[in-house]
Amino acid sequence: MAMTRSRRNGGTGLNYWPGFVDALSTLVLAIVFLLSVFLVVQFYLSQEVSGKDKALERLNAQIAQLTNLLSLEKVTSGGLNDQIAQLRASLATTEAERDRAKGVAESLTGGAGGSGGDLNKQLATEKQISERALAQVEVLNQQISALRRQLAALEDALNASEQKGKESQEKIADLGQRLNVALAQRVQELSRYRSEFFGRLRTILGDRPDIRVVGDRFVFQSEVFFDSGSAALLPEGRNELDQLATALGDLEKKIPAEIPWVLRVDGHTDVRPINSPQFKSNWDLSAARAISVVQYLISRGVSPQRLVAAGFGEFQPLDTGTTEEAYKRNRRIELKLTEK
Repeated sequence: MAMTRSRRNGGTGLNYWPGFVDALSTLVLAIVFLLSVFLVVQFYLSQEVSGKDKALERLNAQIAQLTNLLSLEKVTSGGLNDQIAQLRASLATTEAERDRAKGVAESLTGGAGGSGGDLNKQLATEKQISERALAQVEVLNQQISALRRQLAALEDALNASEQKGKESQEKIADLGQRLNVALAQRVQELSRYRSEFFGRLRTILGDRPDIRVVGDRFVFQSEVFFDSGSAALLPEGRNELDQLATALGDLEKKIPAEIPWVLRVDGHTDVRPINSPQFKSNWDLSAARAISVVQYLISRGVSPQRLVAAGFGEFQPLDTGTTEEAYKRNRRIELKLTEK
């Protein structure tokens, strides 16, 4: 009886074993399925991340190229710096999303034992992130194309400006050359009239020791026109100026109106100081004498526009000696026919 029970019990144990094996097989198959799903997800995510890396590399290359172009147009394309900053900000956002995608992939690797539902949710989330990243990359590509078009337009404008500037410089150089030629011609004409004027004065005034030519100036000793320390014209000085006014009147008719000439009357004194109630310095005396000559010439019909009075005091001596003869030479009135 006991053996019979034992066999029955043993037979009952053998009957449970196939069910246990079936359950274990089912569990193994489920685990294998989950691992397969995980591998597929990991492969897909790796492809997505790899694709984004390549897109970002291309974007980095395009931005580097654009930066080089922008560096050549710093002056005229300064307004594009803000757009470049926006592109870089978008790139940084895309890189952050890429890093987050990598983090999700790593978290999936660590949590392979999770359920298949969680994997599907994470996969869907990463797809959305990837789609947004690709859309941003496309927007950046469009912005880069727009920037390139703007750069091309700026380069065309710059080239046109440089060409116009070059043409203007050539015109300026040509005008400058023509102006120099015209000025040289006027100087030659004025030199010719100056020689004629001085020749006529020399003929009119005769060979006098107190009137001489020094360089391009006609020099009168002050004693011809004035007493010592005075700026009032002497009668004999007025006679000399009458002849000078006549010569100037004839000359004014001959010189073309476009030549800007004047007769400069310069007053000079010797180095000895003067301090009279009328004149506080030699400068005052020399200027007053030059003005007296100019006013008399105007009274004799010479145009005021053709006369200039200047006082030099004792500061432009012809003779630096301290003799009476040197002082006499330095006290003078000079006439110079020159340009304005």
